[in-house]
Amino acid sequence: MAAAEIARVCHEANRAYCATLGDYTQLLWSDAPDWQRDSCVAGVKAALANPEQTPESSHRGWMELKLAEGWRYGPVKDAEARTHPCMVAYEALPEEHRRKDTLFLAIVRALG
Repeated sequence: MAAAEIARVCHEANRAYCATLGDYTQLLWSDAPDWQRDSCVAGVKAALANPEQTPESSHRGWMELKLAEGWRYGPVKDAEARTHPCMVAYEALPEEHRRKDTLFLAIVRALG
């Protein structure tokens, strides 16, 4: 399966997981902005290239990409301001956000 297709599955699983947490802000893959889809595809490619990747290293890679794109920590995710509440060390993430990294890698490994 191509990285973009795996990324779509990861995105939709993340969207469904976020909904269980009461977060209904995640858009369908088809409606998601390019930056969000590109970020997901990059994460899939990194995971496929590194089968030993851990949820922590996946998060670190996501943060490095976001920092390079000008994102920084902010209490609310805001694409225009480029702020995101998950721009913290993995250890500082709430457990429900750590689970997103675990879910992401599980999907990549199952489909990759």
